[in-house]
Amino acid sequence: MNRDYKKLTQEIIDRQNPENIAISKALREELRSIEYSDVLLFIRTSMNEVDPDYTKKSKEAGKRVKDHLKGHLENVEYRYQGSVMTDTHIKGYSDIDLLTICKKFYSYDSNSVKKVLGRKDIRSQLNENQQKKLKRERDVPSYKGNAIEDLRTLRLESESKLTQVYSKCDTTHPKAIKIENLDLHREVDIVTANWYDDIASILNDKGDFRGVQIYNKRKNKKGPVDFPFLTIERINTRSSETNGRLKKMIRFLKNVKVQSDVDIDLSSFDINAICYDLSTSRYNNASFQELVPILCDHLNSICTNSSHANNLKSVDGRETIFKDELDKLRHLELLLNEVETINKDLQKVIQS
Repeated sequence: MNRDYKKLTQEIIDRQNPENIAISKALREELRSIEYSDVLLFIRTSMNEVDPDYTKKSKEAGKRVKDHLKGHLENVEYRYQGSVMTDTHIKGYSDIDLLTICKKFYSYDSNSVKKVLGRKDIRSQLNENQQKKLKRERDVPSYKGNAIEDLRTLRLESESKLTQVYSKCDTTHPKAIKIENLDLHREVDIVTANWYDDIASILNDKGDFRGVQIYNKRKNKKGPVDFPFLTIERINTRSSETNGRLKKMIRFLKNVKVQSDVDIDLSSFDINAICYDLSTSRYNNASFQELVPILCDHLNSICTNSSHANNLKSVDGRETIFKDELDKLRHLELLLNEVETINKDLQKVIQS
C-alpha cells in the first residue's frame, strides 16, 4: 500500500509545532526546495528539531519549579534529564524531568572498588593516580544518617511546596511528582534521587559520569542506577561534531516509530544507542536523504549480525541493548521494515 507522505508530514508538523509558530527563513526555503517530492519532504521534516521557542518553554517550566523548590529545600542539587536536554524530542509540548538530588549522602560501588584494590592483577592495570582515586573513595567515612529517610523527607517536602504552588500537581506516582504549568502549557516531572558513583565515575572525577538512583515512594527504596548526564553530554558533543546529523537520525527514527501502524517497543534510550553506535565516518558528510539508506544498512546489520547486536552498548557504554533481548530485536526488525519501505520510496525518487 502506498504511503500518504503528505498526511504523515502534516502529522509531524502538528506534533512539532502545535501553535503554528513561523519557522525560520532558512528552513522554510530548504523545505520549499524539496516540495516536489512528498517522501523527501517527509524525511526532512521528520529530522527537524522542534522550534527553539517550544524547547525554551519546556526548560523555563523546569526552571520555575526549581526556583520554587530552592527557597524551600536544603542540601539539594538540581539537574535536568530527558530528550529536551539533547534536543531530540519530537513534540512541541514536551515535558522535562527535574531531578532533586539529595546532597546529604551518595552511594558508590564499594564491592567493585574493593575488588580492584584487592587484586594485584587488576590494580596493576591502573596508574598511580587512578589507584589513589579509588583508595580515597574507599576511605571516605560511611554516612551515619538514614539515607532512605532523607530521600523520603525530600520527596514529601517537595510535594508540600509544589501542591501549594500548582493547581495541577499529581503526587500519586511512586517515582515522580507531576505538575503542569498552565501559563507555559508544559508538564514537569520532579524526581527525587541520590548520586551514585561506579568505577568509571570515580576514575573520571565524577561530573557527568555520575549516576543517580531514583527514590520510589511506594516501595520506600532506591531504584536501579541510571547514568543520564553522560548520555546527554555524549549525544550533544557528537552531534555538534557531525553538524547535527546524529540528532537528525534520532528524531527520524523516533517519528517513524510513533507513526508506524504496528507497536514498536523501543525506547528513546534504545534509539539513542542505535544511532550513537554508527561510526561518524559513515555519515559525517551525508546529506539528509543519504542518512536514510545509511540507517537502513545499520539496522539491518544489527538485526542479522548477532555479534553486532550482542556488542551494541548504551551511549554511556555501561549496558548492552540487544544481548539476550530477542523480543527487543524483533521490535527492531519492525522498525527496520518501516525504514526500508521509506528508503525504497526514496530511491524511486532519486532514480526518476
